[in-house]
Amino acid sequence: MNRDDIIIRLGGNGMSAEYGADQIQILEGLEAVRKRPGMYIGSTSSRGLHHLVYEIVDNSVDEALAGFCDKIEVTIHEDNSITVLDNGRGIPVGIQKKAGIPAVEVVFTILHAGGKFGGGGYKVSGGLHGVGASVVNALSVWLEVQIYQEGKVYQQRYERGKVIYPLKVVGECSLEKHGTEVHFLPDPQIFEDTVYDFDTLRIRLQETAFLTKNLKIILRDTREEKKEKTFHYEGGIQEFVTYLNKSKTAIYDKVVYCEGSRDNIYVEVAMQHNDSYTENIYSFVNNVNTPEGGTHLAGFKNALTKTVNDYARKNKLLKDNEENLSGEDIREGLTAIISVKIEEPQFEGQTKQKLGNSEARGAVDNVVSEQLTYFLEQNPNAAKTICEKSVMAQRARAAARKARDLTRRKTALEGTTLPGKLADCSNKDPEKCEIFIVEGDSAGGSAKTARSRDTQAILPLRGKILNVEKARLDKIYANAEIKAMITAFGTGIHDDFDISKLRYHKIIIMTDADVDGAHISTLMLTFLYRFMPELIRQGHVYLAQPPLYKLEKNKQIWYAYSDEELSQILKEVGRDSNNKIQRYKGLGEMDAEQLWETTMDPERRILLRVNMDDDVISELDLTFTTLMGDQVEPRREFIEANAKYVQNLDI
Repeated sequence: MNRDDIIIRLGGNGMSAEYGADQIQILEGLEAVRKRPGMYIGSTSSRGLHHLVYEIVDNSVDEALAGFCDKIEVTIHEDNSITVLDNGRGIPVGIQKKAGIPAVEVVFTILHAGGKFGGGGYKVSGGLHGVGASVVNALSVWLEVQIYQEGKVYQQRYERGKVIYPLKVVGECSLEKHGTEVHFLPDPQIFEDTVYDFDTLRIRLQETAFLTKNLKIILRDTREEKKEKTFHYEGGIQEFVTYLNKSKTAIYDKVVYCEGSRDNIYVEVAMQHNDSYTENIYSFVNNVNTPEGGTHLAGFKNALTKTVNDYARKNKLLKDNEENLSGEDIREGLTAIISVKIEEPQFEGQTKQKLGNSEARGAVDNVVSEQLTYFLEQNPNAAKTICEKSVMAQRARAAARKARDLTRRKTALEGTTLPGKLADCSNKDPEKCEIFIVEGDSAGGSAKTARSRDTQAILPLRGKILNVEKARLDKIYANAEIKAMITAFGTGIHDDFDISKLRYHKIIIMTDADVDGAHISTLMLTFLYRFMPELIRQGHVYLAQPPLYKLEKNKQIWYAYSDEELSQILKEVGRDSNNKIQRYKGLGEMDAEQLWETTMDPERRILLRVNMDDDVISELDLTFTTLMGDQVEPRREFIEANAKYVQNLDI
């Protein structure tokens, strides 16, 4: 059995008469959602399951952005159903003229219907093009909605998208109470897994709270472990930057905050430099993450580069004969959040990955240029620190460029020069080829003997590679082990990266099943994440799973990959004294034949594919920084919080 695709995953409260039934506009019907759910929520995996919650929450956040909601409660129930309750205006209950049914029923049963399509419902909104509520309804076993308005409680129930009974009044409430409560159970006929993960929801809801000043979001889990988290940030994205920098050392005290409106676009930017060498910049439009950036990000980068250079020249921090600082130099070690609110966002592609509105570039550029100039003038010590760090980055980048150019010249003169210790495969079709990055020369020797020479390449690494979280680009280019990986993969890194030149479609990290092995794997994943993230994003990176135990009895052999699997084997074969159990401490303890049949044979091995979810990219950055950065206390807290998930620990 081939098991190569097991995945691991790195306002106010006022009421408004303008929001009524006629602000709900219908664009098209609700066919095909159950037939092709992936078109509407991305997938039917765990990611799609959690997306249902985000869609309902996004509707409540739209109420908060409009100034009518300041509290959202999300509850995971024992049966893995979800309740989302907000204190907004409540979905309109009046008859929608075009459909002839209550507006709430339109929202939950007709695709592309909602207050987001003109008519004065919302000025700005996120969500998935207004398909949210109806798609969640279509993909649930049942959904019940309750609306609190004008002293009455309205209710309607649907099953797999079909109306079970008309909207009706089921009770009374105080005149002060208003809002919407949605309770739904995801459909196991649609989803591969219907168990909600508390931490996945926590990460997304915390990010939402950071992006929406003064909005309180409460997440409750009423299942066995009984968890609850409250997110409420008066400082909004300024607190977001502080949170993301908690595992780093900020090089000046204040978070730079820029806020303003230009051309009907509301701009918020928060940023702060730290002592690391990587930039972490996240951009959002109407609270929707735009991982590919767009015009708002371009406006920010332009303003930052121009303003810092102007200040450095004016204050003689750059000499007349020195060239301007590049954007990359200035952004080294920068954590920044760019958040814009715009009435009619234009995105490139259906997935909202990149903003296209040209006016957003000018708006962000204008606001940041003006307010960053003011900050630098008012905080000369911070300004000097930023400029000095940028100059150091400029020098390191120049040294790295020389090293990179030297490597290119060598390659041009010598042809394609692969690392001397690489045992390459004979097949030249990248789709059929895989490379094992192996810890140590001893295991490397066994792997070279064990491999299928046609399709499997072996690259042994000596010791622990450089921790790129603590190194500048010039040090990285000078590191022999990293250079060997870069050359072997063929893609280049950073700006030179080209996925079409990838020489192996499976890059397999194979280390010992102990603490040292886990550390080496983490160092390698840190390097790949920081310098070749597209390899992870496109599913080319794997972790080999060598066995922990070898069990022999009556000349028969079993391998166990976990303590649980060993217990199961012992149950089946008996625990008598004829059992011989060997605990593997490292790959070097296996001969070539054992290494092949347990860890390298595509028919029998287990590989974990490393996956990257762009929805939680800021939390992923924070995790790598926590584990691999200089700050000891955040790392200790992380290890203490996650130690219960470690199955095997050798010290």
